[in-house]
Amino acid sequence: MRELPQKEANLFKQILKNYELKQYKKGLKGAEQILKKFPEHGETMAMKGLFYSHLDKKEEAYEFVKKGLRYDLKSHICWHVFGLLYRADKNYEEALKCYTQALRIDKDNMQILRDYSLLQMQLRNYEAYIETRHQLLELRPQNRMYWIGLAVAYHMMGKNDLAVKVLSAYEDSLKDIPTKPDYEHSEMLLYHNSILGEAGDMQVALDHLDSIDKHVCDRRAVREKRAQYLMALDRYEEAEAIYRGLVKENPDNFAYIEGLQKSLKLYFPTTTTTSSSSSPSTPASAPATATAQEQEKILALFDELQKLYPRSNACKRLPLRVATGEAFVRVADAYFQHSLRKGVPSLFVNIKKLYADSDKEKACEKLVLDYEASLKEHGRFDAKSSDSGEKEPPTALLWTLYYIAQHYDYTRQTDKALAYIERAIAHTPTLVELYMTKGRILKHAGKPKEAMEAMNEARELDLQDRFINSKCVKYMLRADKVADAEKTATLFTRVDIADPLNDLVDMQAMWYSLESGESHMRQGQMGKALKRFHQVEKHFFDFTDDQFDFHTYCLRKMTLRSYVALLRLEDQLRTHPYYVRAVKNAVQCYVMMVDKPEGCDTKEMEGMTEAEKKKHRNKQRKAELKAQKEYEERRAQIAADPTKKGKLDEDPEGMKFLKTEDPLGEALKFLRPLQELAPNRIETHLWGFEIYIRKKKLLLALRALLKAHALDANNETLKKQLLRFAEDVKAAKDIKPSVKAVIDNHWATLYGKEAVGH
Repeated sequence: MRELPQKEANLFKQILKNYELKQYKKGLKGAEQILKKFPEHGETMAMKGLFYSHLDKKEEAYEFVKKGLRYDLKSHICWHVFGLLYRADKNYEEALKCYTQALRIDKDNMQILRDYSLLQMQLRNYEAYIETRHQLLELRPQNRMYWIGLAVAYHMMGKNDLAVKVLSAYEDSLKDIPTKPDYEHSEMLLYHNSILGEAGDMQVALDHLDSIDKHVCDRRAVREKRAQYLMALDRYEEAEAIYRGLVKENPDNFAYIEGLQKSLKLYFPTTTTTSSSSSPSTPASAPATATAQEQEKILALFDELQKLYPRSNACKRLPLRVATGEAFVRVADAYFQHSLRKGVPSLFVNIKKLYADSDKEKACEKLVLDYEASLKEHGRFDAKSSDSGEKEPPTALLWTLYYIAQHYDYTRQTDKALAYIERAIAHTPTLVELYMTKGRILKHAGKPKEAMEAMNEARELDLQDRFINSKCVKYMLRADKVADAEKTATLFTRVDIADPLNDLVDMQAMWYSLESGESHMRQGQMGKALKRFHQVEKHFFDFTDDQFDFHTYCLRKMTLRSYVALLRLEDQLRTHPYYVRAVKNAVQCYVMMVDKPEGCDTKEMEGMTEAEKKKHRNKQRKAELKAQKEYEERRAQIAADPTKKGKLDEDPEGMKFLKTEDPLGEALKFLRPLQELAPNRIETHLWGFEIYIRKKKLLLALRALLKAHALDANNETLKKQLLRFAEDVKAAKDIKPSVKAVIDNHWATLYGKEAVGH
């Protein structure tokens, strides 16, 4: 039955309103009233399932929605509700299928079309998204969001000319243009201008910027864009005036200072790494290194800027990148003395990038060693001025020793680094940074236990510092002291939850998951390790999912430039080092599970006899039973304590990951995002080979090797894999002739025809 009597039809409209107002319990009661009289009304049954979904009864929700569909398969409401259930569970592909069915029944339903377009953008199906946006625009041409959504779709597809046409058509249709600057209108105009800039015709972009100038609220963005366009058009004097104004506002912005240099035709030897979208690109004519004459002009510019902005660190730091020889020593001397006198702990971090130049590294070393000798003997940085002037504060020697220790650590002269850091600690035994640096030196020396002890000393000096506590936890995990690390980590987690370590998961502390997983992996505890690596994978899934609400919000609030930046960030999010590291470790774990299905021996078992191994495994088993008993006791305590929130971890050992029937398939799920987003990383293909060769997918394994070979033919791991592949092909007896021909063809391409068969 589809049609309801008037009374029940009105009640059904009311339960739809209850859903919109999030009155789920009230709506559920209304649905049950209708179903008492009409138990086979499909749409009401589906709505009941939707209410159950929002009341955390997922199984019942799916059951009722599926029943509703069986009763009324041609109802767009039933299909729409089914899609909403899948969408709530982040199953966007299935939700998209349900919306497609709903639109076949009611093709002009605005609500379904809106939801449909959001899923298409989430899945980056731009072509279909454009079609849906066109349909929405035809149905409601007066709605601004539909115009803007279509423009964004064309922009993301790289069709900037069509995006500009859509925005221009919308702007031409506006009757009430704000007379005063209006934020949302301003953002739309700036977005329009940014597309013109990306299209490459800077004169058109500049003319458009001039035409919208009076309507734009973000005055700084206008100036940044204008300077960028003027530079591209070789109108350097006009660009210089703008950049000088920007530097005056923010003299620590590297992009502004670099822009000023370029407007004066003075270029850095290397371009500045900056997140600013306004940073102008280096002209093709920029030299690889600055000439002596140009270097002199650049240093003169920075002398001028330092006088104008004496508190700017950038104006003091940037000349070090340009200066060479005696000029570098002069500039570095002033920078070092100022920082050591003030006690800047991050001095070495600021300087170490310069060590890529061996001459600058030697110059820095000579300067600080001279400072140390002079401070020790005369109390001043410069021994020549020892008879006049005030002496430096006692902390100057301390920070000099601190820098020298970091310098020797960076150059891996560990004994010297330890000697200097011990002298610094003897000078001021209460400074936390000294113990942290000592721990770092010991870590680089390959002494994780001693490094942990040094970091713990630092932690005990300041028990209220969360950063130092986290560092200490990391070092404990690297020393495989997992129990101590967990105890230390929970000092800064919530005390009112059942499992404090879950607080770290809720806070998406990926460093902890990675370090803990790697420690478990070293100890052969693959279940626990995989549990941690899957936590990292889930965090990245959550990051991707979090963008969903912005597809509507950003179009409504007109934060379009930020929205496009978000989409582009999300598109390459899984190339982040944390994800790459999790993939590497997870693949190794799954591969090890295939290679050693009986269990993975720990390092402690290497070199043991069979009897010793058996004894060691018995000891491990007893430890696991003890841990299980403690877990049960803890569970009972929490059940009896009403103040504790949440639940204990139901699978602390990660057994569900160990019990997987297809470990290589699980490894591939981790790897696929890298195959799509990071094909230029050789590790992507090396890890792919390890999976495919075990799955007996010889052509896929060969493709991985070919891609890796194209990136780095001399990679040592690749050479071993090539040999292994050749041996596996030679040993295989059931290779199809067509597959063998493809392999021989590619092998001949790599090593010549004479290599085939050998």
